[in-house]
Amino acid sequence: MTKLPAITQAFFGTTPNGEETSLFTLTNSAGMTVKISNFGGVITSILVPDADGNFADVALGFDELTPYLKDSPYLGALIGRFGNRIADGRFELNGQVVQLDTNDGPNHLHGGFVGFDKVVWTPVTFETTDKVGLRLSYLSPNGDQGYPGNLQVNVTYILTNDNEIIVDYLATTDQPTPVNLTQHSYFNLAAEGDVLNHQVMINADRFTPISAKLIPLGELRSVDGSVFDFRAPKKIGEQINSDDEQLKFAGGYDHNFVLNKIEATALDLAARVVEPSSGRVLEVYTEEPGVQFYSGNFLDGSLTGKGKTYSIRTGFCLEPQHFPDAPNQPAFPSTILQPGDEYTTRTIFKFLTTRDL
Repeated sequence: MTKLPAITQAFFGTTPNGEETSLFTLTNSAGMTVKISNFGGVITSILVPDADGNFADVALGFDELTPYLKDSPYLGALIGRFGNRIADGRFELNGQVVQLDTNDGPNHLHGGFVGFDKVVWTPVTFETTDKVGLRLSYLSPNGDQGYPGNLQVNVTYILTNDNEIIVDYLATTDQPTPVNLTQHSYFNLAAEGDVLNHQVMINADRFTPISAKLIPLGELRSVDGSVFDFRAPKKIGEQINSDDEQLKFAGGYDHNFVLNKIEATALDLAARVVEPSSGRVLEVYTEEPGVQFYSGNFLDGSLTGKGKTYSIRTGFCLEPQHFPDAPNQPAFPSTILQPGDEYTTRTIFKFLTTRDL
């Protein structure tokens, strides 16, 4: 008899402010398990099978709350109000200059010092015969990290029986404000070692090149003939040490790719990653116009979790998003949410094996 999907809740730890947090374990009928905390909406663990049916954890993370409270590199976290960088933490909105936290050198990164990855969300769970879910809600008040407007955010994680993690985002505001939410899981489909042999395909003809300060130049540059051409599958490590100025700026890949879209908000295949030794496959579908591909360049071995040391390039990220620094780049798709409008977007992380391809 097939097991029905299920979700359980356990105590995860108490924040310095005295707020209790929980860890929710979502399991589908195929045995895939995803653990998510309402602290930061972090995905702490993803157990999926390899081509031979052996389960292993393919997400970088921690077994306890304490490391997530620190200045960790956003392992598994929900990101907001604005994913990625805003130059000098400053932009102009309706004739007024807005100044945000500058928590990444001179720039604003991933929502500021206390972004959505560092707050406690209100959780609601649900179960049906074909999926389980966790709905997280948070009210970001006017002035939060410098942002204007009260922003009500709801993020719903759904685990389906098809080994998909669906992430649905919804936000509303009472003042114009930039919104660019994403999910910052680090994956290692081999569940050990580095990710340099992972074969990556990104459905993008162009990317947004960056300055030495990691801010987009405003150009949509063709990937033709460059180390950024992932239109055909290529190992992460194949060209990562090339003498390319863009790679040197970021210490590897940490760039936004401009996705090839059938329609602007179509839910399209953005990327596929194949890990040859295990046969595990990850497909990423999104309604977003871009995806940030990050090769774990800033992991330095100082973090350990679940019995592993997170050294350089032991995980990769594919973060569906609008483009970095969009509030300062009029040629980029707008990220300004207006009162009366709804910010909605969906991303799917689908796990398969090479036997399914």
